[in-house]
Amino acid sequence: MTERPIRFYHRGAITEVDAVAATRSVLDWLREDQRCTGTKEGCAEGDCGACTVVLGELDAQGQLQLQPVNACIQFVPTLDGRALFTVEDIAALAMPAPLHPVQQCLVDCHGSQCGFCTPGFVMSLWATYERHRQAGTRPTRAQLADDLSGNLCRCTGYRPILDAGEQMFDRPPAPLARQAVADALGRLAQDAPLHTAQGFHAPRTRADFARLRQEKPQAQVLAGSTDIGLWVTKQFRVLPELIYIGRVAELRRVDVYPDSLWIGAAAPLEAAWQALAQDWPALREVWLRFASPPIRGSGTMGGNVANGSPIGDAPPVLMALGAEIELQQGEQLRRLPLHAFYLDYMKNALQPGEFVSGLSVPRPVAGGPEQLRVYKISKRFDCDISAVCAALWLQLDGDTVRGARLAFGGMAGTVRRAWQAESALLGQPWNESALEAAQAALAQDFTPLTDMRASAGYRLQVAQNLLRRFWLETRVADPLPASALSVWEAAR
Repeated sequence: MTERPIRFYHRGAITEVDAVAATRSVLDWLREDQRCTGTKEGCAEGDCGACTVVLGELDAQGQLQLQPVNACIQFVPTLDGRALFTVEDIAALAMPAPLHPVQQCLVDCHGSQCGFCTPGFVMSLWATYERHRQAGTRPTRAQLADDLSGNLCRCTGYRPILDAGEQMFDRPPAPLARQAVADALGRLAQDAPLHTAQGFHAPRTRADFARLRQEKPQAQVLAGSTDIGLWVTKQFRVLPELIYIGRVAELRRVDVYPDSLWIGAAAPLEAAWQALAQDWPALREVWLRFASPPIRGSGTMGGNVANGSPIGDAPPVLMALGAEIELQQGEQLRRLPLHAFYLDYMKNALQPGEFVSGLSVPRPVAGGPEQLRVYKISKRFDCDISAVCAALWLQLDGDTVRGARLAFGGMAGTVRRAWQAESALLGQPWNESALEAAQAALAQDFTPLTDMRASAGYRLQVAQNLLRRFWLETRVADPLPASALSVWEAAR
């Protein structure tokens, strides 16, 4: 493995960085090394959005794609081969005007108060601006709100910020010179895979990744660093060597087969959720409420599953859909039902040198008798951690339950299926009597904990209530209409 500097596009040119710690954050590098102090540090955990920057990379067709990310939890070596844009960059795009349309509209609409969070808003809005300019479209106000869900400060209120997002398309355009960036990234793609003396490895093929993982079983596998980044910023952990999966093109794919989806372990959360929601429209809300666009653009579904948090939102959904997890050790592959992967709190079935390579998710049968609902209960609607996440799947034969998978996050030390509740439903009419039996069985399935997000009693009651809501929505006779289920639908 030949060592070389980290190379990426920044401030209009290819930049080389050498002798930097494998876990040095992009935020610290910008502020301390480059004096690009427009990017701010707020929470240092990828939550508030004050540190938002935009990364650019080429897609499979060679087109430049831009994605906002949180600089506070991104490690500098992950910039290799990509383009980095900060708030200092975009004003230069508008010259001779002093400000980019995004910035000018925030000024005109009074979208900033103390201003600390404003650079993060600017960068999220700029990513939206570029995406819609390139497509020749304009976002709705609701789409702007979704795009800004990872920028939490609202000291000026929501209205002026959204006003700025709408009006930025009315000013003279200040587009990014996309071809120049794409050309630079094309040159960077010719570099050898990155290996640094500080212990960061970024193989580009699945075979090389598997070999390196076997050779270095104590190394930490790194995907989007949306969890591992917090080990550094909050727990001050010194990590071993890092093997980065984010450059393995084969594992970044989402493949659609007639009867299943295959989601590579390095596929971004956004792409994975989009593919799942294509098959299961009921997943759209949990997709939008899963973290934020910067997290979904950098984090991976494989990482969310491998992390094994008992309050992760992807595992309950995948478990309810009957997903299998694919594990690889060298050239050997094996698959497990996802529910068999989790052994105990933060313990899983991975063997030394083995890694998660992907997820296989059954697709629905067209016109089949399947019902799926996912409910996320949290203190904040957008970008919050679940107190309870319920993913409920049912297969009906007329009014009889032929299949049931009820998976819950936040109810135990791992995401788990409610086996007793499922058993209470199988072979029974899908009626209120069966529902009540399943509700009672949840108390046998789970003994929740009390923590800062919810009490044990609240969690159990919510889980039982969500099961009732599921029945109300899917019962054979007189299911609740959409207008009774959502304030958005009721307001139409």
